[in-house]
Amino acid sequence: MFLDYFALGLLIFVALVLFYGIIAIHDIPYEIAKEREHPHQDAIHYAGWVSLFTLHALWPFLWIWATLWRKERGWGFKQVHDEQVLLQTQLTKMEMQLQLLQSELTALKQQRQPMNNSNNNSEGNQ
Repeated sequence: MFLDYFALGLLIFVALVLFYGIIAIHDIPYEIAKEREHPHQDAIHYAGWVSLFTLHALWPFLWIWATLWRKERGWGFKQVHDEQVLLQTQLTKMEMQLQLLQSELTALKQQRQPMNNSNNNSEGNQ
């Protein structure tokens, strides 16, 4: 008799833990959005409740939606674009410097070549 009541109590306990566990899991995207100060955190919270009633079908999308936003960089693309523009500017500058150095090297080689020819001719005459 005691084991019957113990099994019933255990069954109720497991059902309550699962029930509250699922509710806690559905709230994770909202907690992420709240921590990141997401501008749509209320919408994410309501969509989480809708997802709870649709067996968490929307939940992965809510997770992605919540994690895309960062307060310091917005949706995550602006900073990358700014860095790419800066790198492109630096690359263009370096290419111009390389072309300048190559032209100077070519000019130095041309100046040295007549010297080598005159030295070779003078050695050959002696």
